[in-house]
Amino acid sequence: MKNTVSAEISKRIVAAGQTAVRTARLMVGVPDYDAYVAHRQAQHPGEAIMSYEVFFRERQASRYGVNGGKISRCC
Repeated sequence: MKNTVSAEISKRIVAAGQTAVRTARLMVGVPDYDAYVAHRQAQHPGEAIMSYEVFFRERQASRYGVNGGKISRCC
């Protein structure tokens, strides 16, 4: 039983760490490619998934208002 509790605590610590990393990346403007891929696979099966490089460029362009888009940044 002690090993089960210990394993559960370890899983929760890992999950909290992953959440912290994801949050920190979003705070500094690094998009979450893994979340994008998971969403596309779950919600749009069979459709194309952008490569990381294309995804990153598209997210940066969106963030900084390239091609007349809205600028969505704090400063």
